Amino acid sequence: MLLIEKIRADQITAMKEKDQDKKLAISSLIDAAKKVVIDKGGDRVNIPDEIVTQVVLKELKTIKEQIDSCPADRTDLLEEYKKRYAYVEAYAPKLMSKEEVISLINDKFADVVASKNKGLIMKTIMPELKGKADGKLINEIVEELCK
Repeated sequence: MLLIEKIRADQITAMKEKDQDKKLAISSLIDAAKKVVIDKGGDRVNIPDEIVTQVVLKELKTIKEQIDSCPADRTDLLEEYKKRYAYVEAYAPKLMSKEEVISLINDKFADVVASKNKGLIMKTIMPELKGKADGKLINEIVEELCK
């Protein structure tokens, strides 16, 4: 089952349960995925899991920024953002831990890491880790390895 099909099924369930917040969060995911696939010239019905995952991660990052920048006295907005984050996070892939990323880099890319060239290391490992680990975490690890 494609991820987009699961998201659509959850959208229908949210509509039946009259859960407006969940429906809106899921609808925005579907709309964003459709926009990305149309921009790439693809089929907007059968959206590949890679595109959906990319959209989910981008949406999570956006919501996280909204939570971080929300004024403390706006508890209503903060609650709304946190609910939305929880709904979207359900579709996010499990990201690799710091230890897993370090292990993968040392196992597969030891020769590149030995160069201590941060740009070269990032260029080499990012295609392998994109969508599997947080970019900030990868950057921190590469920074440590280049010292």
